[in-house]
Amino acid sequence: MKKRVDFTACVENEMRLFLPAKSVNEAMARSAVAAFCAQLDPTALELADLKCAVSEAVTNCIVHAYRDTEGEIELNVELCEGRLVRVTIRDKGCGIENVKAAREPLFTTDAEGERSGMGFTVMENFCDEVRVKSRVGKGTTVILLKRLHK
Repeated sequence: MKKRVDFTACVENEMRLFLPAKSVNEAMARSAVAAFCAQLDPTALELADLKCAVSEAVTNCIVHAYRDTEGEIELNVELCEGRLVRVTIRDKGCGIENVKAAREPLFTTDAEGERSGMGFTVMENFCDEVRVKSRVGKGTTVILLKRLHK
């Protein structure tokens, strides 16, 4: 079990994007996060980790949150003291009925589709901490926390 990150540090810089929940915008989200975090001079591996985790979170919004409707994804990146990065991905979609179950490897609500049920597991493997809040009918917020080393 990973140690919980203390994220009480002050925000030094912040970026906020609002994107339509369309698959073409997944690459935009991951690239924007990587470009913004580049000011901290992270390693290539740290950037790859962040990009992968962001990709999973944004893809989950696109595939699951809005299903047969169009919606919006809010992406917020905060660079904090001590080389801490907090990425918040928020949607106002259908929400997750059981967050604990959804975080289990291989859990999927799309058994008929091409989903593997590994989204949260991937996010957890590439970040120091992943927080998930969701309300059915109101949406989901995923917070990815990562400390960059130097």
